[in-house]
Amino acid sequence: MSIWMQEPQEQVLFRDNVVKLLEAEIAPHYEQWEQQGIVPRQLWQSLGEAGLLCVDVPEEYGGCGVPFDYSVVVGAEMARLGFGALATNVMVHSDIVAPYLTHLASEEQKQQWLPKMVTGEAVGAIAMTEPGAGSDLQALRTSARKDGDSYVLNGSKTFITNGQHADMVIVAAKTDPDAGAKGVSLFLVDTSLPGYSRGRNLEKIGQHCGDTSELFFDDLRVPASALLGEEGMGFVYLMQELARERLVIGALAVAAARGCIEQTIDYVTERKLFGQRLADLQNTRFKLAEMETEVRIHQAFIDQCISQYNHQQLDSATASMAKYSATEMQFRVADGCLQLFGGYGYTSEYPISRAFVDARVQRIYGGASEVMKELIARSLLGKAGGKS
Repeated sequence: MSIWMQEPQEQVLFRDNVVKLLEAEIAPHYEQWEQQGIVPRQLWQSLGEAGLLCVDVPEEYGGCGVPFDYSVVVGAEMARLGFGALATNVMVHSDIVAPYLTHLASEEQKQQWLPKMVTGEAVGAIAMTEPGAGSDLQALRTSARKDGDSYVLNGSKTFITNGQHADMVIVAAKTDPDAGAKGVSLFLVDTSLPGYSRGRNLEKIGQHCGDTSELFFDDLRVPASALLGEEGMGFVYLMQELARERLVIGALAVAAARGCIEQTIDYVTERKLFGQRLADLQNTRFKLAEMETEVRIHQAFIDQCISQYNHQQLDSATASMAKYSATEMQFRVADGCLQLFGGYGYTSEYPISRAFVDARVQRIYGGASEVMKELIARSLLGKAGGKS
């Protein structure tokens, strides 16, 4: 049963087509990709040909120009069907990198990259996190020194989603090392340039086929035209765009939790214990009732946040609430569902085990739960302070 009760008919049709394509083109190969630790590069072109990348990019740059909701549908169905790593990779490409370009890039930059991102010819990534600076973006050490009509980048990044396949990376670097947050700038880095290198594909406990990499910049020279927006405004831009990132992560969390429940309902209605179906035991029924309630509550909140985003009313604190609460819920539901599978849930034979380990990183990337709580608290105490 769907929990998206009030979708326009054309969005329902779009969702149905996304599901059919994923079941036909992704499901038969996903387990093999998980074992290989990476998806094939050709997959990006296939997703582009199917119209599943950057769907809300304006038509003049090759996109469909549809509302943001449609982009959420793509990632959410990937997450619901258990393709957590793919959902993350596509989210970074379509819902993080592409909006930076549509909102901040020059016309020349848009023409250079957006059409290729829509078709999958170019894969996008964003490089903020560094070995010594996780969620603390003001502690960045990667530098970008102005040299004539170029910038020279030096430094490294880590935990970069799409790092192995990326053709263009948005890199956050210090253009003024003494200016704190005001010294951060963003650059569109072509990964074919000399001085750019990628490290190993990091091994993770979950989301195995999602490439996650270290990146290195060694006297990497980029033209001044690679600057995204204005120099010194990088931190402001990052704060502006993080709301969508965190909202989409929340949406993927709800969809993944929905997928866990669907798997579990199928299992408990077939599995027998003590002469009766697991579904007939009160513990099973009550646990499913609790988890279904959590999912529906969070779906309602995510829907509200999507509406706010569409009306440019989603603030940072609310997006942080969506990301924090939904991802914590996802992990609880994945854990609860795995428990109902018993010992079989701990084997790789059943996809619920993958859903469990894939859920763990949701509470970390895009801003850890502890960071989300701090941001929420600051907004509350700031408002309270203003009244006193």
